[in-house]
Amino acid sequence: MAYDLIDLGQVQDAQGLKGHIKVRPFSDDPVALLSCKQVHLHWLKPHPNCNIPPKSFEVLQARSHSQFLVLALAGIGDRDQALALKGAILSLERNQFPDLDPKSFYWVDLIGSQVYSQEGLELGLVEEIAEYGAHPVMKVGKELIPLAPDLIVSIEIPKDSVGKIVVKWQPNWSE
Repeated sequence: MAYDLIDLGQVQDAQGLKGHIKVRPFSDDPVALLSCKQVHLHWLKPHPNCNIPPKSFEVLQARSHSQFLVLALAGIGDRDQALALKGAILSLERNQFPDLDPKSFYWVDLIGSQVYSQEGLELGLVEEIAEYGAHPVMKVGKELIPLAPDLIVSIEIPKDSVGKIVVKWQPNWSE
């Protein structure tokens, strides 16, 4: 598959008898999963189903339930079929994410962005973003830079080129 797939959650269990699946989202705000029309499922090694090729499913219904999401997928009509999906990772094509207002962004859109200090010093590329306590943290080379409003000077995410993030940060602050 030549999709730009983003992993957004994992199937934890079956929900009820009609084939719905219970999904643990990887985000506190799973807006993309709640509004999607299709999901892609794959398994990670060493799961017993990891040799099953990725599958795509039409989403018939998605709703929040406690800290989980419950999804009804086309072709999954009973509890046994839903249980067979346990452990699968749910992915969406990036172009399925809902549009945001111009001042907002998805973390995935920051990956690969060039980061500069406000003095113009090139700090490196955003390799990943993870949740650590009060604020998410960007891994930029050996630096761990909080994605905190007080430290972010500007974020530019052009559609056709590498993003640019300017931060109030100096190399080696984290050492």
